[in-house]
Amino acid sequence: MLRAVYDWTIKRAASPAAETWLAIIAFVESSIFLIPADVLFVPMAIARPSKAYRYALVATVASTLGGIAGYYLGHYAYEEIAKPVLVFYGKLAVFEQLRSSASKDAILLMLVTSGLAHLPPIKVVTILSGAAGINFGFFVVSCIVARGIRFFALAWALSYYGEAIRDFIERRLGLLAGAASAVILAVFFAVRYVI
Repeated sequence: MLRAVYDWTIKRAASPAAETWLAIIAFVESSIFLIPADVLFVPMAIARPSKAYRYALVATVASTLGGIAGYYLGHYAYEEIAKPVLVFYGKLAVFEQLRSSASKDAILLMLVTSGLAHLPPIKVVTILSGAAGINFGFFVVSCIVARGIRFFALAWALSYYGEAIRDFIERRLGLLAGAASAVILAVFFAVRYVI
């Protein structure tokens, strides 16, 4: 099933309505969808490097709006909607563990790491933020900054290096995102506990 969803998403990148599909997928990815918007964003930006930054803006705005939807699902409709979504994707145990053990500071940090690198998945953190009652304004700013950095950095790399960077990104995106998250975690703990 996941392969079919992935293939369907890739086909949207080649359609005349690709930008609309990018917005839709970026929106639902942040609240209920499994496939990241990157699988549509990357081929679109490579095909039209002159529009890479436009696509980054569309993905950032739509992803932030999707994050807000996830926040509201967690805050107002956890049992009715959010919990069944988490069960469907097999993320309920992760969610419940995070909800029972994570402080508000940790959740705010996860907003950044999930926005940059999907660690943990963005939909889990947006729902968790709503369920935990994270400050809504800070939540929105965190989504804009983290998702904006992710999509605009990809836009820059894809427009500057073009097709040559595609293989590099596809093979090492998880490693690069993990390294960025490790740096963010190190800075967080240094500021919180050392400085």
